[in-house]
Amino acid sequence: MPEEVEEVTDTRPSRTWVASLISTVVTLPLAFFALVFGGLSPMACDSCGEAEAHRFDASFDPAWTVLNLGLVLALITLVTSWALSRQRPPAALALAVLAPSVVFFAWVVFMALVDWP
Repeated sequence: MPEEVEEVTDTRPSRTWVASLISTVVTLPLAFFALVFGGLSPMACDSCGEAEAHRFDASFDPAWTVLNLGLVLALITLVTSWALSRQRPPAALALAVLAPSVVFFAWVVFMALVDWP
């Protein structure tokens, strides 16, 4: 008597890693340029007077901290997107979209916090 063999199919969506890959290709250069721009921005106040320089320096330090924390958060979001790409594809997709958004939001907050001359 032949045994019936059950066919096991994989119900997981294939290619769930593509969203994380696209997010990586977008997020890492975006974060690099945000970091470079933030690092070079103190040169904007090279020709400032003493009062302007004090205002700029007082606003730059917390803004630089916010930018760096935002970039670290984006990196954590990106790594989590890769980690969840097999187990939870919808969550991985959401995190993949969120990672470059976090970089952009951190850059916008940085620009808003700095008292530009």
